[in-house]
Amino acid sequence: MKLTVWTYEGPPHVGAMRVATGMKGLHYVLHAPQGDTYADLLFTMIERRNHRPPVTYTTFQARDLGADTAGLFKDACRQAYERFKPEALIVGASCTAELIQDDPGGLAETMGLPVPVIALDLPSYSRKENFGTDETFYQLVRALAKPMERTARPTANIIGPTGLGFRHRDDVEELTGLLSEMGVDVNVVAPMGATPTDLTRLGAAHFNVLLYPEHAETAARYMEKELGQPFTKIVPIGVNATREFLAEVGEITGLDPKVDETRLRQPWWSKSVDSTYLTGKRVFVFGDATHVKASVRIAREEMGFEVVGLGCYNREFARDIRALGKEIGVAALVSDDYLEVEKAIEDASPEMILGTQMERHIGKRLGIPCAVISAPVHVQDFPARYSPQVGFEGANVIFDTWIHPLVMGLEEHLLAMFREDFEFHDEAGPSHHGGHAPRPEGRDQAGVQPPDPRDIEEPKKEALGSDVMVWLADAEKELKKIPFFVRGKAKRNTEKYAAEKGMTQISKDTLYEAKAHYAR
Repeated sequence: MKLTVWTYEGPPHVGAMRVATGMKGLHYVLHAPQGDTYADLLFTMIERRNHRPPVTYTTFQARDLGADTAGLFKDACRQAYERFKPEALIVGASCTAELIQDDPGGLAETMGLPVPVIALDLPSYSRKENFGTDETFYQLVRALAKPMERTARPTANIIGPTGLGFRHRDDVEELTGLLSEMGVDVNVVAPMGATPTDLTRLGAAHFNVLLYPEHAETAARYMEKELGQPFTKIVPIGVNATREFLAEVGEITGLDPKVDETRLRQPWWSKSVDSTYLTGKRVFVFGDATHVKASVRIAREEMGFEVVGLGCYNREFARDIRALGKEIGVAALVSDDYLEVEKAIEDASPEMILGTQMERHIGKRLGIPCAVISAPVHVQDFPARYSPQVGFEGANVIFDTWIHPLVMGLEEHLLAMFREDFEFHDEAGPSHHGGHAPRPEGRDQAGVQPPDPRDIEEPKKEALGSDVMVWLADAEKELKKIPFFVRGKAKRNTEKYAAEKGMTQISKDTLYEAKAHYAR
């Protein structure tokens, strides 16, 4: 188990927490020791929720293992009901509690509580967080949703959004607007924002919109079979996917798929001269399956990028991702080992990464810009502003998010490239102070005394095997003129070339000799 590093997915009981925290009137009683009680950290710090997650822990300790842990669980259930008065309870065990083999579902059933109690069987040592989310929502739907008469007007359930989800709150709002423009009302959004009572009304909708298959595909298939509700197969992330999604809804409902694209900015920009700089840019895509599949399509069809690598961390969708990789001629990576992902990114040498918070860190280490497209994410990817990923407004947000790292990278490169010109020369003063007024002698632009030469570090040394490689000043200066998105590859190739030639110092000439060598 990877206990010392941040992983792409937590254990399955975290997935159950995501469902419970996203809903209202539902409480989760988790049989767990004190070390497994970190829900507050996840939801109040990362997602910035203004209330604690609805989770009660038994928090048994080592000394309790020789006593009555079953009694501890019953007490926790009783106290949770009396304190919070939920409409329903879900009960289960954490990974640690599984080892003592208590039966939370059976224990809760004997208590005769006056609300539905749904038992969760989440195998912590073989499955992970997204499975826990999907299974929890399925068990809730199975227990509470019943066949009923359809609504008079065409309605849909939006299923899949949860707590800790990537832009789920805003995606729901954008999707609700798209459906409304077509004349489709939203019956229930679940799990996020729903109550257990709301789940009893799921059967009234004409169809389900499966927004995130990782979290609700099992429930969608159950409702299709038991309630006679079809569900959408297209996730509307990207311009083309949104158009196809609306057409799919039209086929289900018989309504005209109204497409209002007046808010779109991307198509206009894609036809402009500025877009030519980005055509053919090499990108590596990694994240959850839903967002990876959508991002690969957007990158290739709508941005003109070249996808040089792709993958996902949730093994349940390995077949889909490998099929996508085969379709575009790229070997897909299915792994939850971030070191393996980092090696794949380094080997592919992309100009931009589309990934998770993990890939953001990888990009920093490799000097490659990264746009976050998928959970897991940290606090900065739960913006206060409206920032959906689905629909036409989502396409605008994606366009901004992906394009800006590349454009700003170009700007930084140009500033570095032309810094010896009179306009950018270090001796030139700020442009807003008359353009080129010289700085006071002996001080930099900010008026700070330059460092003593004795304090300047020696040329950077890179260890290659048993030898020590030294970059001379002229070579380092020339290396910095290379665009940041290929600088790492140029550096590695030069060091490899120098090592093969038995050199211990890299000069400017060595840099260009290596360039000529690898260009052949």
